[in-house]
Amino acid sequence: MTYMEKYESWLKDDSVLPEFKAELKAITDEKEIEDRFYQDLEFGTAGLRGVLGAGTNRMNEHTVGKATEGLARYIAETFPGSPSCAIAYDSRIKSDTFAKTAALILAAHGVKAYLFESLRPVPMLSYAVRYLKADAGIVITASHNPKQYNGYKVYGAYGGQLTDEAADIVLDKIAEVASFGDVKSISEEEAVEKGLLVYIGEDVDKSYIDSIKTVTVKKDLVRESAPELQIIYTPLHGSGNVPVRRVLRELGYTNVHIVKEQEAPDGNFPTAPYPNPENPSVFTLALEMAKEVKPDIIFGTDPDCDRIGVVVTEKDGGSRVLTGNQTGMLLTYYLLNALKEEGRLPSNGVVIKTIVSTESVRKIASSYGVELMDVLTGFKYIGEKIEEFKATKEKTFIFGFEESFGYLAGDFVRDKDAVVASMLVCEMALYYKKKGMTLYDALMEVYEKYGYFNEAIVSFTLEGKDGQDKIRKCIEYMRDNTLTEVDGVRTLSKEDYKLREKTDLLTGVKEEITLPSSNVIKYTLEDDSWFVVRPSGTEPKMKAYVAVTGKDLDDSRNKLEAFKKAVVDAVNKGFE
Repeated sequence: MTYMEKYESWLKDDSVLPEFKAELKAITDEKEIEDRFYQDLEFGTAGLRGVLGAGTNRMNEHTVGKATEGLARYIAETFPGSPSCAIAYDSRIKSDTFAKTAALILAAHGVKAYLFESLRPVPMLSYAVRYLKADAGIVITASHNPKQYNGYKVYGAYGGQLTDEAADIVLDKIAEVASFGDVKSISEEEAVEKGLLVYIGEDVDKSYIDSIKTVTVKKDLVRESAPELQIIYTPLHGSGNVPVRRVLRELGYTNVHIVKEQEAPDGNFPTAPYPNPENPSVFTLALEMAKEVKPDIIFGTDPDCDRIGVVVTEKDGGSRVLTGNQTGMLLTYYLLNALKEEGRLPSNGVVIKTIVSTESVRKIASSYGVELMDVLTGFKYIGEKIEEFKATKEKTFIFGFEESFGYLAGDFVRDKDAVVASMLVCEMALYYKKKGMTLYDALMEVYEKYGYFNEAIVSFTLEGKDGQDKIRKCIEYMRDNTLTEVDGVRTLSKEDYKLREKTDLLTGVKEEITLPSSNVIKYTLEDDSWFVVRPSGTEPKMKAYVAVTGKDLDDSRNKLEAFKKAVVDAVNKGFE
């Protein structure tokens, strides 16, 4: 069906809501119609995500309904008996509506829907799936995207995001839903009466918070000295406000100062149009507060509270938001060192990172006799490994992270968790404060000990059908054309994760990549620098991840800028 045929079918379909028909009829630009209908929203690294509005390529009650109809059929067929699904949502526009829509569709299929009574972080959904022994989970969120976005993430019975095989089956089920009129639903009253809609809250909340507190490493330090730490926290109008403050309060952190203008949940994000803790501008209000409070630590969580950004004060008094790699490096070093000091470092311990995250932690882990494992981009792959190790007992999971500000410790959640990370960042800051050090001092210590690693991401934003075509063309160009050097430095290897092969560019020898197939290409160079190119799974972007190592901080920064420019030039050839 062409995009115009899809457009016409929406206008003729009696099950399409009148407000969406009116919205579509008001469109005068055919390019806008094409963008709304040229594709259906697809599962990426984190499920469905798109702009709110009418159309198959938009987030709305109908696309959510169709996705849930397919998921409900999958759950009912795969888990006969008394199947169930947990549902959570964040502060975004229509998140509560989409959550209720999904719950009532599930109930119509005899799938018990456990729905949180109010907004909750993504990791609490992961926890709830495991706690309630549900067969699946749904969370309505678009993470850190601007206000016009929302999304729909699906979780498996083990609490992690659906893996590729299960996601493909669900997609097939969704594709079988020919019309929105085929989406079954029942009323809230009927669902509650039949016990197919159950609202959840404090029981799950308390168990989750109690589990997080067990991850504390330096328990005596926290018990005795937590009130000494001055903290500024911003939830960025999202779902982290209540759980983050609760876990810190219960651990004794009494000096927690909240950025009031960003405290209340608000899907319009009035003070942070791009509510991403990677973006330094979201901390403007926190830094204003810092002039009065004089904090030891400033941090913020994104709207669905699975990512955390940390601000440190440099030697010259300036403030800097740590990169996701720097926070991951610091937490890895702190956790391994603290566990060793406490005599609790497991002999079969493992730290897990994604293939686009800093290599610095490989050296850190090795120095503590801990294995460092790589997985594909997407925290679901870290969740898979945690589940695997819990079953086999072969390894003990210590910490997992990805460069995009996602971190996890503990084995009770299967997704990145900024509530856990908030607690660990505060414990780490307290530990260094008692040693007379700031987190910036600690960062310099890690650099001096393990090397001046430096990384960055370059995003190429290309929206609409034309943009997607250009991204596909570019990645194929990078696949078909092999670079022999970048910025005058010889390339040593090329890894094509779609073909699942690594080529030694000096000998031509190929070896198999044992990770699942993914549309990713990676080069490693003679000076240990590397870069990766991949299309984003959740945004209209292609991303280039670049990494270097320098003799000192300035050298690494200079090398990174030159290398980044050379990589951008190489990628741009694919867009020509």
